[in-house]
Amino acid sequence: MRLDKFLQVSRLVKRRTIANTLCSRGAVSVNGHVAKAGKMLAVGDVIRLPHPSGDALASELAYEVLELPSGNVSRARAATLYLLRSES
Repeated sequence: MRLDKFLQVSRLVKRRTIANTLCSRGAVSVNGHVAKAGKMLAVGDVIRLPHPSGDALASELAYEVLELPSGNVSRARAATLYLLRSES
């Protein structure tokens, strides 16, 4: 599954266009490397995103991919697709 699609389906970002914008700005990394929106994800990948509040104390969030769904998922199931690893 593409990075931008996963971010949208998992509800880590509100819209896929926002995910694309974050990726094009170089704000998203996968396994320590800046990633484009079309990067194909695998289970176990670690995604780093800027903190949504822009808080200086927690500037970045890291999520581990636990599952790659085949389509859209419910809000309840979306939270099971990833694990919050750390705030830095």
